[in-house]
Amino acid sequence: MRFKPYYFAIYLSNWIVQTDRMTSAAPTLDTTFHALASPVRRAVVERLGRGPATVTELAEPFDLALPTLLQHLRVLEKGGVVASHKRGRVRTYRIRPERLRRAASWLEKQREVWEKRLDQLDSYAMYLENSDD
Repeated sequence: MRFKPYYFAIYLSNWIVQTDRMTSAAPTLDTTFHALASPVRRAVVERLGRGPATVTELAEPFDLALPTLLQHLRVLEKGGVVASHKRGRVRTYRIRPERLRRAASWLEKQREVWEKRLDQLDSYAMYLENSDD
């Protein structure tokens, strides 16, 4: 059996709709995913998951110069993943879970889309296999 063009048209229109939805949320997600792109920043986020911490406490497990760690913290703050406040000479960081929830929600939607697409591909492959008999 040959591939039917209208199947491709339906697939393409679904893909366009999904792509439009993905790009509409991109600006805020871009900075969040950029902030999470570094293993050091992900480790900082994991540490902050246990509670707020000062810069000194965050620097302990890393073999980094303090300015380097501060640069990572600025990227996390710009990405909306963490927030800081300063009391005297001590700056304390805390996690902002709402931005992480948005990123997790976007990833979950993408997982659902791709599972659906793979299920459709599997169904079509099964159809082709059965039609050969």
